[in-house]
Amino acid sequence: MSQIMYTLITASQIAQRIAELGTSISDAYRGRPLTVLGVLNGSVIFVADLMRSIGIPHRVGFVQASSYRGETTSAGELTVATGLMPDIAGRDVLLVDDIFDTGRTVERLLNEIHKARPASLKTAVLLWKDGRSQVALTPDYHGFRIPNEFVVGYGLDYDDDYRHLPMIGVLEPHDLGQ
Repeated sequence: MSQIMYTLITASQIAQRIAELGTSISDAYRGRPLTVLGVLNGSVIFVADLMRSIGIPHRVGFVQASSYRGETTSAGELTVATGLMPDIAGRDVLLVDDIFDTGRTVERLLNEIHKARPASLKTAVLLWKDGRSQVALTPDYHGFRIPNEFVVGYGLDYDDDYRHLPMIGVLEPHDLGQ
C-alpha cells in the first residue's frame, strides 16, 4: 500500500464541518419531507455522518454513479444506476456526493433524479475541487474547498483502496503512476 504524502483535512476538521452542515440542512428543511440521496460508493461515510448530524426526520436512499475504473486518475464514461433510489416524488431531495470535481457526475445525476419528480433538489458535497468545474452549476452545500490534488480517504479511493481512512489525504505523485 502506498503512503499518504500529507493530510489535507483531519478527521476532527471533517467532524466539525459535518456538524455545521447538519445544522444548516436541518434549519433549511425543518417541517419538510426530506430524502437524503447518497452517491455510491464514495459518499457512504459522509452520508452516514451527515445523517446523524441532521436533526430532523428524513429518509435515505442511494444512487450509483461511476466514471473512474481501477488505477486511473482521470474520468472515463459515466454510468448511472437509480435502481436503489426510493420513491422521491413530491419530496425534497438532497443529493450527497463525496467530491465536486468537474461537476459532470452531479449534473448527470440531477438530470436523472429530476425525472422522479421531487418537490425540490439540492446538492451537498464534502469536497469541492478548485478550478476543475466544467458545468454551470455549483453545490448548494459543501464541506471544504480543496486544491486540484488527487485525494483519498473518508470514502474516496484510489484503485478501490483508502476509503477507510478517517481523514482526507493526498497520495505521492509516484504512487499515482505519474
